[in-house]
Amino acid sequence: MILLTTFNARFTHASLGLRSLLANLGPLRERSGMVEFDLETRPEEAVERVLLARPRIVGCGVYAWNTDLTTRMARLLKRLRPEVILVLGGPETGFALDDHPLAELADHLIVGEGEVAFRALAEVILAGTPPAEKKIFAPPPDLHQLALPYAEYTDADLAHRQIYVEASRGCAWQCVFCLSALDARVRRFPLPALLAGLEQLYARGARRFKFVDRIFNTHREQAATLLDFFLDPARADAFLHFEMIPDLLPEAIRERLAAFPPGAVQLELGVQSFDPQVLRAIRRRQDPDKAAANLTWLRTATRVHLHTDLIVGLPGESLAGFAAGFDRLVALAPHEIQVGILKRLAGTPLTAMEAAHGYVFSPDPPYELLANDRIDFFTMRRMKRFARYWDLIGNSGRFTQTLAQAFCDRSPFEVFLSLSDRLFATTGETHGIALPRLFSLVGECLAGQTEIDTALEQDMRRAERPVRPARATPPRQQRALGRLSSC
Repeated sequence: MILLTTFNARFTHASLGLRSLLANLGPLRERSGMVEFDLETRPEEAVERVLLARPRIVGCGVYAWNTDLTTRMARLLKRLRPEVILVLGGPETGFALDDHPLAELADHLIVGEGEVAFRALAEVILAGTPPAEKKIFAPPPDLHQLALPYAEYTDADLAHRQIYVEASRGCAWQCVFCLSALDARVRRFPLPALLAGLEQLYARGARRFKFVDRIFNTHREQAATLLDFFLDPARADAFLHFEMIPDLLPEAIRERLAAFPPGAVQLELGVQSFDPQVLRAIRRRQDPDKAAANLTWLRTATRVHLHTDLIVGLPGESLAGFAAGFDRLVALAPHEIQVGILKRLAGTPLTAMEAAHGYVFSPDPPYELLANDRIDFFTMRRMKRFARYWDLIGNSGRFTQTLAQAFCDRSPFEVFLSLSDRLFATTGETHGIALPRLFSLVGECLAGQTEIDTALEQDMRRAERPVRPARATPPRQQRALGRLSSC
């Protein structure tokens, strides 16, 4: 028996990686199974469910968010059933586990895309001739030869969980903080087979499709064909998520994005920084002015939900530089701004830049930046809280009028950093703040202006009204930052 498992970040996520492995096991598929956990699962419970399947081989997906839980599960598994062969795969197996206890517990580690390599390994193990090497390097498979994994989603998955799909692998961009920088090749799945797989998912009831492609919009013909597939009136109730490069928006893609109804499409746009020098330092070939113009067009000419990203701590970017980028992005009015702290992923080019920029990263997952030559530890802690409070307040869609008034004729970054500092000084908390208390706290911290008090009352009344869920509501509310730039 072969059992595949992982700890997903949350229950609503369904592992595309495990399903891809299952779909490509060939004759071994009949002797295999899968069990998924989330971060709330206790290791003892996970081991119990794993051992109930009486596996000979356990394949486990390892990611930055689940390394500790996977280690605890693996330790218990090996104490209880040392004869079980533990095979690890996923992003963390390439470099991050070289000196990690989890690597000692594993019998084999597969580095790279594992569909072909895992099947080959399982075959020789079950034949009684396991390889001597512990780390197995898997070359990128031919995507035209892989079986697509979409039949591995169960009806329960389709009804209750995020459905991940992919049109391509790899990334032509080589950002120094990303594992995709290690392979600049972009490989695409055969379009006829992909469309057939999507059609089958839709026919079975799937309505939420999250494309995991790093750069969905770089191949305009493929992107246009896929957008046309979902623009078909027969599939008008689907919700789509794409990650796109913000400064690349050819006319063929513009026309199609403008045709989607409200609530149908969410775009994740990795702005990261507006500073050309910083973009060059991270090897991101991005035109910040063109990115800003495209965001303006998307906000005004489409009904697409815009999720954008900025990163704190990029090489050469000071706090003032980040603040300027944040203020510029707020003025562009995306629906969400995710403020991320730079992370050190083992094996990325960023690791070679640590000394030059004075980087100090946490040794524990998710390996976030603690300090660098531009931002000290205490300021980085303030920015960590800033990011959390922004998610609670700025991205929630519940404080639109309040923030619009607070930001009038002032730097949004300075206003919100001050609010963040006051909130933490008052509560000492960044989690578990109930909404009524949060409204009260924001009111106390911003008190003193009649316009803000009035706006807060309007936001509170709106929050008290029950909201009927939209046909295809994105993961977070679709109200919010669109009105923050207007007074």
